[in-house]
Amino acid sequence: MLSHTACNEDTLAGMNSTHAILILLALLAANLPWFSERLFYLIPLKNKHVGWRLLELIVLYFFVGGLALLAERNAAGQVAQQHWEFYAITACLFLVFAFPGFICRYLWRK
Repeated sequence: MLSHTACNEDTLAGMNSTHAILILLALLAANLPWFSERLFYLIPLKNKHVGWRLLELIVLYFFVGGLALLAERNAAGQVAQQHWEFYAITACLFLVFAFPGFICRYLWRK
């Protein structure tokens, strides 16, 4: 049985501010490729097709994952070992996060 003192004030149902920031950052990063005609918001392209957007999405997935690894190392002092299932699930979650941007870019009628 958990006592009330086991709960930390800055946690909300097991999520602290670092977790919330990482999830919001992943949500933002997953949608960035769909809202600009520049490659990584730096290199202007005449026609940025879906292949460039998917490349950006993959790079941003690894960038956010790297930030999550740094946060885990800073919080716990080590990084827990993960198997391929973890990365498959997080990649699918990142694709789900990218869905609103995809809808706005390709399917929303203007």
